[in-house]
Amino acid sequence: MSAPVNERTVAMVDLKAAYRVQGAEIDAAIRRVMESGWYILGKEDTAFEQDFARWCAAPHAIGVANGTDAIIVALRALSVGAGDTVFTVSHTAVATVAAVELAGATPVLVDIDPVTYTIDPAKLEEAVKASKAAGARPRAVIAVHLYGHPCDIEAVRDICRRHDLFFIEDCAQAHGATWNGKPVSSFGDAASFSFYPTKNLGAFGDGGAVVTHDKALAERCAAIRQYGWRERYLSDMTGMNSRLDELQAAMLGVRLKRLNAEIAARRSVAARYDAALSSMVATPAVKPSAGHAYHLYVIRHDRRDALAEALKARGVGTGVHYPLPVHLQKAYAGRVAVAPSGMAETERAAREVLSLPMHAFLSDEDVAHVIESVKSAKA
Repeated sequence: MSAPVNERTVAMVDLKAAYRVQGAEIDAAIRRVMESGWYILGKEDTAFEQDFARWCAAPHAIGVANGTDAIIVALRALSVGAGDTVFTVSHTAVATVAAVELAGATPVLVDIDPVTYTIDPAKLEEAVKASKAAGARPRAVIAVHLYGHPCDIEAVRDICRRHDLFFIEDCAQAHGATWNGKPVSSFGDAASFSFYPTKNLGAFGDGGAVVTHDKALAERCAAIRQYGWRERYLSDMTGMNSRLDELQAAMLGVRLKRLNAEIAARRSVAARYDAALSSMVATPAVKPSAGHAYHLYVIRHDRRDALAEALKARGVGTGVHYPLPVHLQKAYAGRVAVAPSGMAETERAAREVLSLPMHAFLSDEDVAHVIESVKSAKA
């Protein structure tokens, strides 16, 4: 790596930028909520749920407290719990696996496709067959649309249909991603979204949603998020407390207005990175059916840590998503089941992936500095 030249600082994310751009509208939304005197599951939540469902091209969205709870609520609404096996990946935020266990089900972790970092359909098929042969009770697949790239939806959905499994799309990193021109969340029995501040649609706090095309399932999700109530104080089923508050709903409604433009900006940054860097590092691949939403721009390099240090010296922020697969983390190692095919690609990715600065508010100068810094670091 060449000597460091720190000319400019470019952070991986800029959480203040959205407020700088939409501050007046956000302030007005906050004041509207505060003056209303209604702070939980009111008009703002209803309006946002309707707008977000429309944006997802779906009839139903149910706001919840966070993305982890969105998975839990979806699983519980599908009656997936104790004694049931749920297949997902180890190369993901730990929340995906934690949610399966919090719903009472048993996760089985499957290796990834090395190109898209999403669940490998062939290895999923092997895992389901092995689980059935061992006498387990497979019930669902949670496919993570990672970094903004969808999983191989047709292949995963076909496996779910043939083996009578529920298909849940984890869209926490995929707001705006598409498959054959249709939004992710259009294909599964349910889809979970996170509105954590760093997401493509980020709150100013926490939040999440379940999206579904099934009216009865949507009604069960809405009941489960609030103690199983269909009528106040009367629980028809066991539930939990996971509600998207009015302040976050109001601010998310403001942020949603710019989401398409911000995703377009992310794609523009990604195109510049691709053109400049693809000959030096492994840049993100995009399958022909996929519309990448670029929640993260993830490159691969066999000397990842050295590259990250060289970029840091030049003022370029980076991240590793994710440095240690779930199955190797202390809380899960030796306890959570791994599919028979093993985790070779997952473990290799964890050693090599590196996220470059990616958000909708990067200036042309910021992007140019990141590109030149990677070139200099590789020189």
